[in-house]
Amino acid sequence: TGAAGAVTARRADELARLDAGAWHSGAFAREPVPLLRQALDYCRARSIWVNVEIKPSPGHEVRTGAVVAQAIARVYADLLRPGGDDAARLDPRVPLLSSFAEEAIVAARGAACDLPRALLVDAVPADWRDRVERLGAVCLNADQKSLSADIARAVKSAGYWLFCYTVNEPERARELLAWGVDAFCTDRIDLIGPNFAG
Repeated sequence: TGAAGAVTARRADELARLDAGAWHSGAFAREPVPLLRQALDYCRARSIWVNVEIKPSPGHEVRTGAVVAQAIARVYADLLRPGGDDAARLDPRVPLLSSFAEEAIVAARGAACDLPRALLVDAVPADWRDRVERLGAVCLNADQKSLSADIARAVKSAGYWLFCYTVNEPERARELLAWGVDAFCTDRIDLIGPNFAG
């Protein structure tokens, strides 16, 4: 946006008035920063599955986790079911909440227990399973660079979903899917394309 300073120093309506498109090109000038509700409504109307990463500012982990979960639960209230955060009963139309901040995941669970959650990590830690279980998460989200076929097999055989980031080459995407990765994000959809899995 070209704005400086902490997000927490501004009100949501101020952030929503910032120009988030001019940096890209003149064609996108005056494109506003979307509110979470607007982004969720857009994705839901187009049947786009969403992985919502909770990115709290330091010291705001608990509040951010709770507020984000409550906002998502309102938008998807008609799809939420008791036990919807169980890996065997997930509704793929319902967003997945993920965060590096475990306090935010705990708070999200307390605010909307039927939303599925994921532990987000850079490198897969040795105690990943204990942490995922403690958080009541259904998924492990990891940097694709830290994954191996053995790790993917261990996560999947334990009954969890596996998501990874950021995959920008079709060959790597195919390899990860062959390992059992359920989903990934990309910065280069133009390179991945709709038929990358072949």
